[in-house]
Amino acid sequence: MMSMRSLNLMCGITLFAVGSCIHAQDSRTVTEPKIPQTCIKLQAKLAATGDALAGASLAESDERSPDTQRIQQAIVSFASRCKQGAAIELASVGKANAFLTGPLELREGVTLLIDKGVTLFASRRSSDYDITGPGTCGTMPSKGRCKPILTVHAKNVTIMGDGVIDGRGGAKLLDRDYSWWALAVKAEPGNVPYSDPRLIDAAEADGFTLYRLTLHDSPNFHVGVSRTNGFTAWGVHLKTPVREPGPGDPRPRNTDGIDPGTSSNVTIAHSWIDNGDDNVAIKTGVTHISVLDNHFYSGHGMSIGSETYSGDSYLLVDGLTEDHTTSGIRIKSNITRGGLVHDLTYRNICMRDVQVPIAISPYYNNGTTDQFFDPGFKGEKIPEYRNITIENVTDLSPGDILIAGYDQAHRTQLNLKNVHIHGLTPDRLHLKYADINAAGTDFPFAQAKDQAEVKLTSGSASGAAYSCAGKFVPMR
Repeated sequence: MMSMRSLNLMCGITLFAVGSCIHAQDSRTVTEPKIPQTCIKLQAKLAATGDALAGASLAESDERSPDTQRIQQAIVSFASRCKQGAAIELASVGKANAFLTGPLELREGVTLLIDKGVTLFASRRSSDYDITGPGTCGTMPSKGRCKPILTVHAKNVTIMGDGVIDGRGGAKLLDRDYSWWALAVKAEPGNVPYSDPRLIDAAEADGFTLYRLTLHDSPNFHVGVSRTNGFTAWGVHLKTPVREPGPGDPRPRNTDGIDPGTSSNVTIAHSWIDNGDDNVAIKTGVTHISVLDNHFYSGHGMSIGSETYSGDSYLLVDGLTEDHTTSGIRIKSNITRGGLVHDLTYRNICMRDVQVPIAISPYYNNGTTDQFFDPGFKGEKIPEYRNITIENVTDLSPGDILIAGYDQAHRTQLNLKNVHIHGLTPDRLHLKYADINAAGTDFPFAQAKDQAEVKLTSGSASGAAYSCAGKFVPMR
């Protein structure tokens, strides 16, 4: 883990092969958040049973006693009672350790502090999340959108603490005969539109911060952030692991971890993400983002896309450990949603049991590996990937590598330095329309079956493979 609390100080340290690093990351000086003083304290009235991170529950009688109104009233009264940055604290008292809520909307300057041992449960009543009319949320085909569990459409909002927010995605809804996840799985075969809520949705939320808390079992995306300048997630734990479904317990689907889009100056640091889709997915229109010293477990890895039509740029991923994700470094788009993605640096990364350690594809939506070169689409938004650097990467187990540009005019530009995929064989190396500069990298380029329009140059040799000793640790 990085010892420096001021993450911007890392600029210029051991950074070579990428010009001026100040442009390849969050341009803010980001420091570890602090727990503020409490202004309003709300005490729990409900008692949860079971492990908060393995499926804690409330008594059925408690499902009729939501805390939504008193929490929202505290948020509304905050401006007149508290200074910005002070906290509304959710606290336990005696055996009472739980709150139950429908959708909440946070206001400017509010910090919601969830104490250790406290769980904020999302309501299991789908009608609580209706937007477009009664009975519209929780439908397939979708009859309308759903309100998020927590909405942040204000500046300088913080959600923090050592407690848990439980989205209860796998729990049967009170007014339906299925769970949120069961609905998503039922819609999957025909890609039928369906409606379920995100856990946290932030938009036009400059200065938004998540710190230390655990997000658990989201119905849909855990955290979506858009149209925001300045977003920080530090020390956050997302625990919605893929698990084998049992009776009435379908697997999570579309439970992305953290998805920034149309935003700038983003830092995701010292966090642990175990979920059922992309661990981090950078959507279109994101620039100046740092992803630093994180651990990923179940999920689809460190992703960009699939929407890139307004471009993505200036990304720094440094100090990432990926343990049994389906993909490692993944850039995905196609000609219906592509655009220019440029100036990306990935370095100091360890992987094991990753199916596709590197997947750079303009042919997305052809399966999880994207391992063929027929786009299968008609469109004019052509993906283009330029100035990508991957260095000091070690994968301890074999996997597939896909490096592809769309055509001769839209070639992928990639620098590989000291990248080692143990057991990589020529049949697992897929290449097309790419300009690759490789130094100290043991890829079997000469024996690869797919080499359509690939230009390979060799840089100077590097030292030993990047060490992964002590990097793989259990999910915290």
